[in-house]
Amino acid sequence: MPRPNLQDARVAVFPKGLMDELTNGTITIFDWIEMAASLGVDGLELYPTFLQAGGDEYLHSVKAAAEAHGLAIPMMCSSPDFTNPDENEWEREARRMERMIDVMALLGPEEFRSVRVLSGQNRPGLSREDGIAWTIAGIRRLLPYAEERGVHLVMENHYKDGYWIYPEFAQSSELFLAIVGEIDSPWFGVNFDPSNALLAGEDPLDVMERVKDRILTMHASDRYLKPGYTLDDLREYSLQGYSEALAHGVIGEGLNDYDAIFANLREIGFHRWISIEDGVNGLDEMRQSAVFLRSKLAEWAAKTKE
Repeated sequence: MPRPNLQDARVAVFPKGLMDELTNGTITIFDWIEMAASLGVDGLELYPTFLQAGGDEYLHSVKAAAEAHGLAIPMMCSSPDFTNPDENEWEREARRMERMIDVMALLGPEEFRSVRVLSGQNRPGLSREDGIAWTIAGIRRLLPYAEERGVHLVMENHYKDGYWIYPEFAQSSELFLAIVGEIDSPWFGVNFDPSNALLAGEDPLDVMERVKDRILTMHASDRYLKPGYTLDDLREYSLQGYSEALAHGVIGEGLNDYDAIFANLREIGFHRWISIEDGVNGLDEMRQSAVFLRSKLAEWAAKTKE
């Protein structure tokens, strides 16, 4: 059989700009499916609170609605908080994640479905040793459960969940790699996000080089420096909350070098899902981003054949 490559990769979408509305029910998941169907993508990435019920009948109706519009649901953008020092809360977090694995086993396509894992919040007083150990313990706890259900776990080089108080513990690549390097399973890999590397004050291509052999999925977005700001301002803000120096925008027009990113994806034979994580400035930008990503996939897939 031919080796999988970028020709097989597909584009999903995650509505970062509509998270509150989908969480509070102002917009339902069925509304979002209708909206996403106009964006020219192949699938949806969900967040746990987008689902307003948990029963199988409801989940089957969500899957059927997506499939009716030609959309798969391959990714769940969960945010486990494994750095909570309360043992009971840690256990509840693990069980919530098991439920998300069950959800994706039902919603996701058999050929690939994933659930995101993280470290957790960088709470005051959290030690490096505890943060790493508790995160590794959480992922190892979930892996047999995920494997049994045919669901991959993907750890993201993350910045901060929108509903957290504190930023990600493993925001730096040093901490991120200290955790990823301890997990050895075909059911575990990386969800690479180049923009989160920028938010951490690091070079996205340097981070990608260090994790590229583990990448299973990717978040695609782009960031722009606002007028009057420099990269030095970005580094100054990197550990103090969302940087005032950066704005969202159309993918391919910002700070990320997507030709270099796609060259790396081609090198590793990437063939799964790239999810557009944006929409902060409206659906039209998401649509433009989808056009850009599809064109880059076609361009670099063609180079693979040369």
